Amino acid sequence: MENFNTNDYYDDKPLQPMAAGTSRRQFLTQIGLGGIGLAAVPYISRGGENVPVLEAPEMQQVRFTVNGKPQQLILDTRVTLLDALRERLDLTGSKKGCDHGQCGACTVLIDGRRINSCLHLAVMCEGASVTTIEGLATGDELHPVQVAFIKHDAFQCGYCTPGQICSAVGLIKEGHAHSDVEIREAMSGNICRCGAYQHILEAIKDVQKQA
Repeated sequence: MENFNTNDYYDDKPLQPMAAGTSRRQFLTQIGLGGIGLAAVPYISRGGENVPVLEAPEMQQVRFTVNGKPQQLILDTRVTLLDALRERLDLTGSKKGCDHGQCGACTVLIDGRRINSCLHLAVMCEGASVTTIEGLATGDELHPVQVAFIKHDAFQCGYCTPGQICSAVGLIKEGHAHSDVEIREAMSGNICRCGAYQHILEAIKDVQKQA
């Protein structure tokens, strides 16, 4: 390998046209060193600048009802309802599964309507009534859907069960799904990795018959 002095190439002078007789190796070396110098310029030029300071998060007061109890929280506007329930109110029944609104483990009811709480910002619940799995029972008396899930063995590991039950409660209240196909379609947003779908279907049908 030929010896060369980097000072001959890495300086403030513009690259000169390739002279006659310049070897291919010399040409590639000159281009390569010039590229390194150009790439380093943005980093060097920014070295003396002050690093920008991140702005403090925007905080907002939220007043809403959770399981029949009024709540007042001051939250970062980016906090999801799921995180507010679990981390600020210690209501850990709603599970964080995919955190992308695809598994339904975080399903809760807002004003009786089922939603994925991992996709819903807490500040959007101002004045709303939120019901989680912890708020379905009345004292020691379980909700009919909870009773039906136990009766029909509609769960195995139980991780998705809170979301499944809340979704089933919302589905029955909506009153649109009656046939097996309609119920399966309406519950398709809630995934059970254990595969207890048939038992979940039977539990929902049982409650519908009683109603």
